[in-house]
Amino acid sequence: MARNYWLLKTEPEEYPWERLAQEKKGRWDGVRNFSARNHLRAMKKGDLAFFYHTGKEKAVVGVAEVIREHYPDPTATKGDFSAVDVRPVVKLIEPVTLAAVKAEPTLAEMVLVRRARLSVQPVLPSEFSKVLKMGKTKLTLPGEPQT
Repeated sequence: MARNYWLLKTEPEEYPWERLAQEKKGRWDGVRNFSARNHLRAMKKGDLAFFYHTGKEKAVVGVAEVIREHYPDPTATKGDFSAVDVRPVVKLIEPVTLAAVKAEPTLAEMVLVRRARLSVQPVLPSEFSKVLKMGKTKLTLPGEPQT
């Protein structure tokens, strides 16, 4: 089964990488954009996602794994929204900034560049590998793109 790759955006003041790493598992909820919600619903157990800090940082800081597929978002008081559960896999050795992604010609078509405001977005395997390499980070999970 092929693994898919994603990027999850968060305000570091609200939900930083360090909190996910400390808690060992987290619920990705609060998404109220329908395109982003549909991406959450497409996530499968075992998929990997970049953990991206928005705001002043604007950088990929870690990799998380989907450990529970979509279910009704308990924070939604109205509407049909979803959440997924994730666990931390690895913190990037060097954060990869949005400026660095935009400066890399092979990442020009990445959703992060073209639709930067989307809070949950797909990432191609080649893009995933390139960003890992830029972050000087290797994954030890089987079936990962080689960096």
